[in-house]
Amino acid sequence: CTKLRVQLVRHSKVTTRLRQACEVQRRGGKNVTAFTVALRLINCFLVQTSFVPDEYWQSLEVSHRMVFRYPLHVKGIRGYSYPLVFAVVYKLLHMLSYDTVLLLVWLPRVLQALLAALADIKLFLLIQTLERPDVARWTYFSQLCSWFTWYCCTRTLTNTTETMLTTLALCYYPLPGSKTQSRSKYLALVALAIVVRPTALIVWLPLLAVHIWQEDKKLKLIIYHGLPVGAITLGITTAIDSLIHGKWILVHFNFFKFNVFHNVAEFYGSHPWHWYFTQGFVVVLGPHLPFFLHGCTLASKRDRILILTIFWTIVIYSLLGHKEFRFIYPVLPMCMLFCGKSLASLKVWRKPAAYTLLTANLITALYTGLVHQRGTLDVMGHLQPLCDHVTPNSSQTQVLFLMPCHSTPFFSHIHCPLKMRFLECPPDLTGDMNYVDEADAFYTDPGRWLARTYPYKESLPSHIVFFDVLEQDISAFLNANDFVKTTDIFHTHIPDGRVGRSILIYEQKG
Repeated sequence: CTKLRVQLVRHSKVTTRLRQACEVQRRGGKNVTAFTVALRLINCFLVQTSFVPDEYWQSLEVSHRMVFRYPLHVKGIRGYSYPLVFAVVYKLLHMLSYDTVLLLVWLPRVLQALLAALADIKLFLLIQTLERPDVARWTYFSQLCSWFTWYCCTRTLTNTTETMLTTLALCYYPLPGSKTQSRSKYLALVALAIVVRPTALIVWLPLLAVHIWQEDKKLKLIIYHGLPVGAITLGITTAIDSLIHGKWILVHFNFFKFNVFHNVAEFYGSHPWHWYFTQGFVVVLGPHLPFFLHGCTLASKRDRILILTIFWTIVIYSLLGHKEFRFIYPVLPMCMLFCGKSLASLKVWRKPAAYTLLTANLITALYTGLVHQRGTLDVMGHLQPLCDHVTPNSSQTQVLFLMPCHSTPFFSHIHCPLKMRFLECPPDLTGDMNYVDEADAFYTDPGRWLARTYPYKESLPSHIVFFDVLEQDISAFLNANDFVKTTDIFHTHIPDGRVGRSILIYEQKG
């Protein structure tokens, strides 16, 4: 009886300690969630610059047209499933009479911030099940202080949503030792990532191949999990795209055809094969690079599949002519695991390294988020008051953008039927070797293009918007037609080619 009483007392103490530990973990989980959500919302409102045209022209502009029917030509290369999410938000705002420019611009960004916070939390919980607590904490730290994640994660880019869905899918992927595995969940998230951006398949090919290779019941995995998820996803997205286009269309086939057979992407620029290794990956990782390289040397056997996926993705994208920093964004959260391993392994230099990493990333994040390339957004705020003077039945252009095509957002940031025109640059799909788009034709001889396009003073726009590098080339046209400079808006400290340091708005007298 005495031994039994002792065992019961011990059992009671162990149970109490376990309950206390669980309670502490629950409180810690709530604190992590609250902190992450708060940080990403702050992140959202501290990013006030533009990155690439696609963050508007493949999302918000399409969504705005779907709801408000403002004129905007959209080709059947991208699916409507992603813009449909924001279109639903816009429709609800419209029904409630809250469709102000402020909410139309920022509410989609807030939704992206919440999705980013969810991905951050899930990544932290995944690493907690795979590694020591200190590695999980330092991985979480690395993820939150990454300047490129800060710069991109709240933008309405398909690459951003692809990255978040990839991170969430990784949390349910059957990594050895993971306690959050779910075949159906991770395959569904992978399918959604491919719907949002078909190139997500590049990231997932090695992971899917390894899963199938290691799976004992391969046929069951394919028949009962893979095929149903793929068929349902393809069926729903094809129905959405066909309904909106008004005809049966397979957008993913068009995406493949235009980008592979017609090589449309290279029309927008190309880089040498080594660009990702010498510039792209280096810039995206930024101050994390030495920690990532060090962490790779500490990788366990289980981590090799992630290293393979990162390397594979960079190699495949290196084979394509058109290269951008954002294309390799989906592998950045994977890199954070190795940064966490590196920081956790440091002893004497851990604190100085962490402070250096945080400071370097913070400076870069704040500069790129608040200063660099902000003019193309600020200019829309200066033009928005023109909505008070819109002439509904007039066919005359009121605002002319003489800038590289898609430099600014459009109706999603104006939200009124203001007559606007920008220089177009559709790619040639006919194989014409002498093809020149409108933007290139303009920049070849700006004065001649303006004289030919606007031969009569009555047809001139009331406002012309352009970068300062163009001012001298069209000054004769501006003076001859009584245009005066009314606004000078800072854009960037690093002008490049057709993109200047500031944006000018000229208004016609009277």
